[in-house]
Formats: sequence, structure tokens, C-alpha cells
Amino acid sequence: MAAISAASQGDAVRGERPQSSLDLLVHVSRELASALDLRLILERVIKLCLQNVGGSSGSIIVLDDQGQPIDSIIVVKDKVIQETTEQLKFTLQDGLAGWVRKNRQPALVTDTSLDGRWQATPGGKQSGPKSVVAAPLLARERLVGVLTLTNPEPGLFTEEHLALVKIIGEQAAFAVLNARLYAESQRNAGIMTAIAESASAINASLQLDQVLQTILEQTTQALEVEAVSLALLDAAGESLAFRAATGKRSKQVIGMQVQLGQGIAGWVAQHGSGVLVPDAQADPRFYAAVDELTGYKTQAVACVPIRARGNVIGVIEALNPSDGVFDTTDLPVLDGIGTLAGTAIEHAQLFAQMESARTRYRELFEDSIDAIFVTDMQGNIAEANRQAELWIGFDENSLHSMNVHHFHQADYKALGADMAYLRDGRAVSYESVLQGQSNAQIDVEVFVHSIVVEGQEQLQWILRDITERKRLDQLREDLASMIYHDLRSPLANVVSGLDVLQMMLPADQDPTIRSVLDIAMRSTERVQRLANSLLDTSRMEAGQRIGNPEPTSVADIIQAALEATGPGAQSKEIHLQAAVVKGLVKAMVDAEMIRRVLINLIENALKYSSKGQTITVAAKRSGDFIEMSVQDQGRGIPKGDLERIFEKFARVQVGATGNTKGLGLGLAYCKLAVEGHGGKIWVESELGKGSRFVFTLPIARTGELK
Repeated sequence: MAAISAASQGDAVRGERPQSSLDLLVHVSRELASALDLRLILERVIKLCLQNVGGSSGSIIVLDDQGQPIDSIIVVKDKVIQETTEQLKFTLQDGLAGWVRKNRQPALVTDTSLDGRWQATPGGKQSGPKSVVAAPLLARERLVGVLTLTNPEPGLFTEEHLALVKIIGEQAAFAVLNARLYAESQRNAGIMTAIAESASAINASLQLDQVLQTILEQTTQALEVEAVSLALLDAAGESLAFRAATGKRSKQVIGMQVQLGQGIAGWVAQHGSGVLVPDAQADPRFYAAVDELTGYKTQAVACVPIRARGNVIGVIEALNPSDGVFDTTDLPVLDGIGTLAGTAIEHAQLFAQMESARTRYRELFEDSIDAIFVTDMQGNIAEANRQAELWIGFDENSLHSMNVHHFHQADYKALGADMAYLRDGRAVSYESVLQGQSNAQIDVEVFVHSIVVEGQEQLQWILRDITERKRLDQLREDLASMIYHDLRSPLANVVSGLDVLQMMLPADQDPTIRSVLDIAMRSTERVQRLANSLLDTSRMEAGQRIGNPEPTSVADIIQAALEATGPGAQSKEIHLQAAVVKGLVKAMVDAEMIRRVLINLIENALKYSSKGQTITVAAKRSGDFIEMSVQDQGRGIPKGDLERIFEKFARVQVGATGNTKGLGLGLAYCKLAVEGHGGKIWVESELGKGSRFVFTLPIARTGELK
């Protein structure tokens, strides 16, 4: 694109053909489309003009719907000049910008010294002849501003440059208008939000001091001020006492009193009208004693009366806006908040009744995406929100004659006998299925807790649709199962390949090579065990039966597990030993699964054992079961974690260092595998003395002695 850069401005203004209008239009649109901040847009417009048209400086005056300046910008050689609006007002009165505003026409001035529309600076100082182009910013006949470019050399701007300014101005007008409207909408939204939140705060409490404090906090946010204080007239109406304050030195302000008519606050209370004071120190009404007492320096003040039934009962004072100047809309906001505060003070009891009714319906969250019921302690429905009616398929009147238990299976274990846990103030949650009138079923998570409505204890039931979550959980489990299953074949091939390599090695082969091969085989077998355990875990969680139980020698299983874990124990210099009762009957188990259970338990014991310690794997008969155990002499497990270590992916701190290695999926698999065989698993442990994992397996009734 042949845009005229700042470096080639001299050539541009001397008549070389500017860039095409279409290219410029596209470029300007792209530059302005991504911003809504008014100041940023103004700066971009000026810089686009200086780059594509030429000139040494430019300015924009933003106008409101009455044609009055509300913002402006001056850019001189890429430098943005601050505080420009007051400086540019004079040119709107008698200068070229004023002519453009009045006539809504662009203007080309080749020599400002010869054109009466160009005015000197407010001080009367002439800066020499210049070339100037100016154009109105019109958005569908709506004048939103005036754009002006200047060049220190007379006669350099031409009609072509004026045309370019018009093109940029046409695009800029809409961007400026949108940004102005956006800023106004944000301010209006802030005003409405401040008043609405203040009203909500008044209705949310029955304590007057709390109401007033909340109003001050909302005022601070709405007006963006450093401090806010609130004072109430005494019963005699002769003095104001500050009841609440926020900001610096607020504690020192509370409790202070000023006489009616004393200070700005006293003046407002006396005259019943609000004021904006831009310079408090210069105002004769200002009462400096408060600043002297608190050490706080008041610069600007907005103060309004608090009214109730037409009578002034107090004042709200906002101090020191963050940008140093109060906006003209700040006073109406503060006045509205004062009216709300007055109503709250005068009608506390009425607000109490309204709050009770409002709270009741707010609790129902009428627009909530969850189904919500309010019932008595027996579950009889008193209220239901719109979502509950849609899910169940009954209208409001019909639901009032029903019980919440008709639509779902309550978890009485979680709720307690006769809702005992809820009566104790507990919040209870559980999963269930919601059954509607059309027999459609929705998986839901139920949250129940007690609430007090109009002095009566009731229950709030929130039913959240978790159908999609359940579906995703199932998809995740199915995907995991497929991945684990697909791992088995390549792993088996790797193991077979390593076996073949081991057989092919000559007896006199370098022992280092054989050692490396042995490590690879053991590691691959471990990965294979993990994949099988993950797959079995998924199957057992899905409720599938144990693979292939058959009468199996317990001693053989223990021996196989010790052989698999022996190299690891040897490397850590930990002794492994078996303690199997002679003549022990066989167990009815899937031998491979129970072998993996033992390996998991032994490997966990190895992780938390030290050099020279012993791990004992024992087996004995206990009634109709065989009791097997793995006992170590390691660090032990904290008492509070003994139950949850068998949960899937549970990680607990072991020892003073907080080490969390192990105790994850392996123990979850052990629990599922043992319980899938009809047995039980538990752990006995004491910190500093080691742990003993114990599990039981059913005996094989036809098994032979071993």
C-alpha cells in the first residue's frame, strides 16, 4: 500500500499523488475497528492523518449532541499534549473549528495569515502563517467532532489532501461516536449499577449501620473516590453525627459531630440541596477542623442530603475523586443513593418484611438452570422454581401437593435418619436420578441444606443436571480401556522379542550386555503389569466379573511375586522373606491378578523401606478365607490416611518430609481385585514402626493341600 509516511511528508504536501482512496479507507477502517477507548481512537485518527496526509500537528475536538466539547486531543510530532479541551474551546467560539462546526463543511486554508477564520492563541500570540485543513466528523448527519491538521509551510495543503482528510474523517466519525456512546453507556451502567446495588444492600440487612456502611462502599465504587462518610441529624435536628465512613482515617471520622450549617456537610443539611465543590480548601463553607483532627487532606467534595418523606435526616459526603475532578453525573448518583438511605432509615420494619419476602424468592433463583425445591422437613413441596416445573412436568399448583421424594431416590444414609444430619445444619450432597411425569430420567447431583423462611425451618433442594458429565465420564472410561487394551499387544511383542534376544546371546557374552537386557526385560514386564492392572481396574469399575478364578497355590503366587520384585529389593539391600503356613489350602483366584496385587504391595513397601530392613509376605488360613499380608519396617502411614489410601489416585504424605511417591493407582487396583474375589483388604500401620497390608481370599473347596 502506497501510504505517505512521516519521512516523506514534504513530498506529499508538494503535490505528489496520495495513496488511493480505497486503500486508505481499508487501512483506516482496520486501524479503528479494534478499539472502543475514546482517547485511543482519537490518538489513532490523528496519527493516521499525519502519516497519510501530512502535517506537523493535528487536533480533534469531540462534541456532544448539543455541540459542546466533551473531549479533545492535540498531537504535535507524535507527542500527545495533555489537558487540551480547555485550550481548544477558544477555536470553537471564533476560530476555524467553530466555522466547521457551524457550517458542517470541510475547510482548506492555504495561508492562515490571510484567512479571518483562523484565530491566534488565547493569549493573542501569532505563530506565523500555516497551511490548515479541517473537516467535520459526521456520522449519519450527526456531528460528533472537528478534525484539524496544520503544516508550518503555507500553501502546501491541496484539495487532494482535503479529500484524504474527509475520507479519514468519515471513518473516524463512526469510531468516535461508538467510543463516545460506549463510554456513556459504561457510565450509565455504572450509575444504574451503583443505585441498584445500593437498593439491594438496603434490602439485604435489617441493621441500619450495616445498611449505611454498604451504601458508602457502593458510593466509593460508583464515584471512584478516596473516602465517603455519612452523617445523621440528631433528634433535635441541631447537629450531624458521622455514623459510617470508608477510606483513609475512617475510624477517626466515625462519631464526630458538626453543627447544622457548619462545614459543607452542615450547609447541605441546612439548605437541603447537594453541591459539588471542586476545590474544598478555597470554599468558605469548608470546615478545616476535621482535616486537622484526622490528618486527611480534603481536595474536592460532593455532598447530598439524605431525605425521608421529604425531610432531611442526614448527608452523604464523597471526597477526592481518583481523577481529581467530579463529573456532572456524580451528583445525581449520590442524590439517588441518599434517597435510598433515607427510605431505609425511616422504614426499617417495612424493609424487614419486604426483605423476608424477597429473600424467599431470591433463594429459589427463579432463573437458575438448576431445579430448586423448598420443602418442609418431611419433603412436602412448598415452592419450586421454573426449571423444576420443566423437568418434572407438573405445574406449580400440582407440585405443592407432592413430595420431593416422589421424583428421585433420596440417599437416606447421607441425609441421616429422619433428616437428622440436615437438622444439625449440615449441607448434604449425593447423586440420584430424577424421574419426570413423562418417565424421562435425568442424572442429577442433589444438594440439600436447611434454611429459615419466615421463622420456619425448611429444606432447600438443588438438583443439578449431570447427564452430560456422566456421559463424558463413561466416554473417558471407555477411551482409557481401549488405550490400555491396545497397549497389551505391542508390549507382549516387546517382551517376546527380549526373550528371543536373551536366548540368542551366547553363554560367554559380555555380562554388561546381559545386564542391560535383564533391566529392559524387567522394566517391560513392569509396564505390562501396569497396563493389565489399568485395564482390569476399568473393567472392575464397570462391574465386570473377575477373569479366570481357579484353584491356585498361594505359595506359588507368593514365590512368583518375590521373584518379580527381588531385583529391586536386592538393589536397595532390603531382605524379602516368605512366611507361608505349611499345608495351606489352595485359593479360588485369578492367579495373575493376585500376583499383581502382591507385587504392588511389595513395591510400595520397598519405596518406604530403608537399607537392611526386611519385608515379610505371609499367608495363613482364617476360616473360609486365606489371609495374606505384606509387612514392612518402614515409615508408616498417618492414621487419618489409612482409609483413603485405597481410593483411586489417592496421594498421602508419608514421613516428616511429606514424601508422596506411590500409594496411587496401585492400591486402588488392589482393593478392586481383592473385593472382586469376594475378599477384603485393609492396612495396619503406626508411624515409625512400619505398615502391614492385609487381604483375604476365598479358599478353593476342592483344593488340595500344598
